[in-house]
Amino acid sequence: MTRRLAQVAKKVGVSEATVSRVLNDKPGVSEATRQSVLSALDVLGYERPTQLRGERARLVGLVLPELQNPIFPAFAEVIGGALAQQGLTPVLCTQTKGGVSEADYVELLLQQQVSGVVFAGGLFAQADAPHDHYRLLAERNIPVVLINASIPDLDFPCIACDDAVAVEQSWRHLASLGHRRIGLVLGPGDHIPSLRRLQAAVQAAGGAMADEFVERSMFSLEGGQAAASRLLERGVTGIICASDPLALGAVRAARRRGLAVPRDVSVVGYDDSAFMTCTEPPLTTVRQPIEAMGRAAVDLLCAQIQGTEVPHGELLFEPELVVRGSTAQATAESSAE
Repeated sequence: MTRRLAQVAKKVGVSEATVSRVLNDKPGVSEATRQSVLSALDVLGYERPTQLRGERARLVGLVLPELQNPIFPAFAEVIGGALAQQGLTPVLCTQTKGGVSEADYVELLLQQQVSGVVFAGGLFAQADAPHDHYRLLAERNIPVVLINASIPDLDFPCIACDDAVAVEQSWRHLASLGHRRIGLVLGPGDHIPSLRRLQAAVQAAGGAMADEFVERSMFSLEGGQAAASRLLERGVTGIICASDPLALGAVRAARRRGLAVPRDVSVVGYDDSAFMTCTEPPLTTVRQPIEAMGRAAVDLLCAQIQGTEVPHGELLFEPELVVRGSTAQATAESSAE
């Protein structure tokens, strides 16, 4: 007990006597100090006293599908900073293959009496994935915000980049360079953002798009390489990818076939994640407004925590095409096809 008092007091910067007053639910402590002590208990892994367990901690779960794609650490940085400004502490939950599942993380977060949860990408975007853990959060009235398009029946506030506009910008760019055989590398078939991108591509193509110009993949460099290889076999000269790692895989696939990017094949990514200016060639990609989206997600979450009603719809943010060195004019032969 003495060790716990000392650790919590040091973490918060108050006396052990003050910590003791909070733990024993005694008066004479400001609400701000009280909340800081309770948050320190949670962060240090100590259980709250029984009489205080009914209150939610000043912790917020931040659940990410991975950290290999630089876009997710970027979101974590923005969201974590915005939460700290509101006196909230993020608890980072990252899935790994064969490791802790999204549902397991939700159980752990509920045990910690979190104030809310932000999901930046995850199973909510896949129609065929299990969603019971989201419904559990709704039943417990835990504030939740989703970043990325979700399946229709999950009634949570959602922040998303406009997938349709992203594809329109990419398609118009490649078409303006003379590309006529444009392929897509998308996520799984039940992935809602990928379905939106496909619908936008069909419209951009004039209402019809051959199945042979659409490939699906897991969101990885290796997946992008395999999918792009199949498209290149079918003679595409421009490839629009659903993420930057997929696009880098497409560049590798072209090189493995002896093709040059952008002389023979143009490639467009999505996210404008870190280091895309440092690739060879620098990647043309669609930029997500990460700062604005992350801060909007925290604003929506904090409003819910404070008991304010927020719209349970989708807030769409406008993407921006950033043209770099991975796209160029199509050759005379390919543009004439």
